[in-house]
Amino acid sequence: MTQQEVRRTADQVLSLAPDSVSRKAGSKLGVPERWFGAGRSREGVVWGVCRGGDGTSYRTVVGTADPLPESAGPVSDCTCPSRRSPCAHALGLLLLWARGEESVPVAETPDWVTARGGRSPGEGANGTAGDGGSGLVDPEAARRRAERRAERITAGAAELEQRLADLLRSGLATAERPGYGLWEETAARMVDAQAPGLAARVRELDSVVASGPDWPTRLLEECALLHLLGRGWQHRERLPGSLAATVRTRVGLPSAPAGPPVRDHWLVLAQYDLPDPRLTIRRIWLYGIGSGRTALVLSYGPAGRAPDLALPVGLALDAELSAHPGSGRLRATLGERFAPPAPATVRPPGVTTTEATVRYGEALRDDPWQESVPVTLDDVVPVPDGDGWQVADASGDTALPLVQGPAGRSGLWRLVALSGGGPVKVFGECGHRGFTPLTAWAPGAGEAVRL
Repeated sequence: MTQQEVRRTADQVLSLAPDSVSRKAGSKLGVPERWFGAGRSREGVVWGVCRGGDGTSYRTVVGTADPLPESAGPVSDCTCPSRRSPCAHALGLLLLWARGEESVPVAETPDWVTARGGRSPGEGANGTAGDGGSGLVDPEAARRRAERRAERITAGAAELEQRLADLLRSGLATAERPGYGLWEETAARMVDAQAPGLAARVRELDSVVASGPDWPTRLLEECALLHLLGRGWQHRERLPGSLAATVRTRVGLPSAPAGPPVRDHWLVLAQYDLPDPRLTIRRIWLYGIGSGRTALVLSYGPAGRAPDLALPVGLALDAELSAHPGSGRLRATLGERFAPPAPATVRPPGVTTTEATVRYGEALRDDPWQESVPVTLDDVVPVPDGDGWQVADASGDTALPLVQGPAGRSGLWRLVALSGGGPVKVFGECGHRGFTPLTAWAPGAGEAVRL
C-alpha cells in the first residue's frame, strides 16, 4: 500500500453512498464472486469487472488516494449508466478491497484502466474522466463532492444535537425502557449523513445503559462528549489546524498521511486485535529508537479474520512511517521496509504513574475524545487492590488501577508472575479507567513479554 492510499473500513465505505439505494446495492456487490480481474496498483488505483445480474459486465476503477482535507470519498469511474457518484459498483469494489489485500491483489494495470480510467468514449458519465489522463483526477469534481459530504455531516450533527436535547429533556431514565430504539435509529441517521465516526459513538451509548450502578453519570458524560464533537464539527473553521483535523477524523472522515516519511528503527511495543461485528481492527504500537516518537499503525481485516499486517513484539523494524494529521499525530502509516524485523536490546524510556496521568491530561486538552495515551511505566509493581489490581511505583506512594487488556485475566497473571513482587517496566495505554498493560520487561536483559 502506498503512503497516499486511504484504506477504508466497510462502515466507512458504505458511508460514502449517496443514498440508501446505492448503499444496499453496493453491499451486495462487495463479494469475490461478483468480480473478476480485480487488482490494484501501488499508485493508488483499484479496478475490476463486475458481473451484472442480467449478464452484462461493468468495468470499474476507483482511486484510493485522498488528498483533500475534508474527503468527499474516492474518485471513481464506471461503465454503468448510473448518475450516482460513487455508484454501487464503486462501493462494491471498495468493499471487496476492505475484505483484505488477497481479494484485490497488486497486479499489472490493464490497458482499459490506463485509458480514461476504464471509460470508453460516449459511455455513461458516472465518473470523472479527464483529458486523456487516467480519468481519476478531477479536483473540481472532488471539491464539489467534499462540499456535499460536509453539508450532509453538518445536517447530521444538527439532528444529533436535537436528539440529545430530547433525551435530556425527557430524562436519562427513559433510555432504560425495554424496546428503546433511539441509539440504533440515531446511528443509522449518522450513517446516512456519511459520518461513521458519529455513528460509532452513538452505538457505544447503548452499551453504557444499565451497565452498572453509576450508568446515568457515565451516559451523561458520553452524551456531553458527543455533543462536543458535533459542535466541534459545526465550528471547525474556528479551530486550530490540528484540532480541526482531529474533529474531521473523529466524525469519520478518512485521513491521509501528511508530511515527509520518517525512517527509523521502530521497536514493536505491542500488537493486539479488537473484534467487531463488521471487521477486525489490529492496533500496533511502535517506538522510534532514533526519533523517540511513539506511533500507532492500524490494520484491518474481515470480521473473524486476522488482518494481513503482523509485526513481532520486541523486535525492531527498519522502515519509514508517515504521520497522519491531528492532535498528537500518533496515527501513522507504515511505508517502505528496508530489512526484516531484528532483535533489539533498546527499551523505551519510562515515567512514573503520576507522570502518566499528567500525560493523559495533556492529551485530553488537545483531543477531548482521546480514550487513552501510550505510556511506558518504569519500576512499577503489580499489587492487589481489593477485588482488583493496581501498579504502584516501587519508590513512591502513587499507583494506577489496572484494566484488563486484550488477553483478559491471563495477561494480568503473566504480569504478576514476571514481576514476582519486584519492579518491572511495562508498556500500555493510560486512560480514564486506569492503565491497560500490553507488554512488560523484567529487570536485566529479558525479552519483551506480551500480556
